[in-house]
Amino acid sequence: MNVRLRPRTDRQTLSERLRASAAVRTAGRGMRTEDFAGWLAGRARAHHFKVDRIPLCELDGWSFAEKTGNLVHRSGRFFTVEGLSVTVDEGPFRSWRQPIIRQPEVGILGILAKEFDGVLHFLMQAKMEPGNRNLLQLSPTVQATRSNYSKVHKGSDVKYLDYFTRPGRGRVLVDVLQSEHGSWFYQKANRNMLVEAVDDVPLDDDFCWLTLGQVGELLRRDNVVNMDSRTVVACFPMQPAEAVALHSDTEVLSWFAAERARHEVEVERVPLAEVDDWVRDEFSIGRPDGRYFRLVAASVEAGNREVAAWSQPLFEPTGIGVTAFLFRRLAGVPHLLVHAKVEPGLQNAVELAPTVQCVPSNWDHLPTSARPAFLDLALTADVGRIRYEVVHSEEGGRFLNAESRYMVIEADMSQAPLEPPAGYRWVTPGQLNSLTAHGNYVNVQARTLLSCLNAGAVELSGR
Repeated sequence: MNVRLRPRTDRQTLSERLRASAAVRTAGRGMRTEDFAGWLAGRARAHHFKVDRIPLCELDGWSFAEKTGNLVHRSGRFFTVEGLSVTVDEGPFRSWRQPIIRQPEVGILGILAKEFDGVLHFLMQAKMEPGNRNLLQLSPTVQATRSNYSKVHKGSDVKYLDYFTRPGRGRVLVDVLQSEHGSWFYQKANRNMLVEAVDDVPLDDDFCWLTLGQVGELLRRDNVVNMDSRTVVACFPMQPAEAVALHSDTEVLSWFAAERARHEVEVERVPLAEVDDWVRDEFSIGRPDGRYFRLVAASVEAGNREVAAWSQPLFEPTGIGVTAFLFRRLAGVPHLLVHAKVEPGLQNAVELAPTVQCVPSNWDHLPTSARPAFLDLALTADVGRIRYEVVHSEEGGRFLNAESRYMVIEADMSQAPLEPPAGYRWVTPGQLNSLTAHGNYVNVQARTLLSCLNAGAVELSGR
């Protein structure tokens, strides 16, 4: 019997191909980067899109369950809005209750790749999501929940889905389960996939081929590349050539394991009707003080979606977020200051987050000593030290007008010492990138900034 053995990994070869694609920034297969804005505007004109706020009672197919008050869909699928009771061991808020989105099914976020003229290109989609402020953004080839691609909504097929679900249509390069927003989702995960097509790929009008470098250029623009694209790009194994780091990989993993072990986090799902300090009116469920977020409803029309019209609940934050990595070059090697952050909706409660991740207005009423570490530094950073600053939308399929100001800020020793506060650690971009090969290590906000590094939207090696 002949047995053919294969190399255990081709990460080095793939990394070289990805870096070569990241170096091609001005033009790709059939589209120049400078023409992208016109193409996206053309796709917006080609279809009818409309999103209106509606009273909660006008949600079609959704209702508040009599016994629990949970917001549920008549199919029993898609997602539910329930309550969450949380107790933590650190911070100014030690216990609270809040609404949470529970969506146990695993979706697919998949980017299809193909080589043209020796350069990897990626099939990206102009996709409408009701929560995006500008509606249409650059999405992965496939962005679908299981309810969507199994057609619970009785809509049309998800385009290009077979490349990610049928063996033989493509070669899997990346496939990893990653978390979503741990403050608003309860243990939500998606498959983040990169698949290389083996045959010719027909091109739909709402899709385009871009190099990784072109995606990087678009990541420099506000509200263009959506969250689902960013998280997949963050999982690309770039493997930058870092022979040394302040802490070895084993030391980083040991520190992170200790961080997870030391926190005492108690999370319990409770009926939405039992969530204290949240008030329901005709159009929303929110807090009387106006902080954090509110549950609202929307009626949606979209000419190029699998279903042309529907209504759904959305979470609407009450302020814009600030999400920032501090970085320093230590002996010439760039390092990022990561935070082992507790978020109650995460499966393991703690994942690696950016240095700063919060909505500042939620902390304005607290004394300086109670505010998140490094927040004031991020808010007052000298413009000469800001290496990246772009507003990105969060998950537009579940959140309404949720935006964060994503930043990378160069710090000095006085601002960010080698021995940072408890819960923080210096790691290289390569160390953080390597951890995205595994689920539940790097949170979705950190993955956004990592995608900007992978695609070359921000450069840390020198001025």
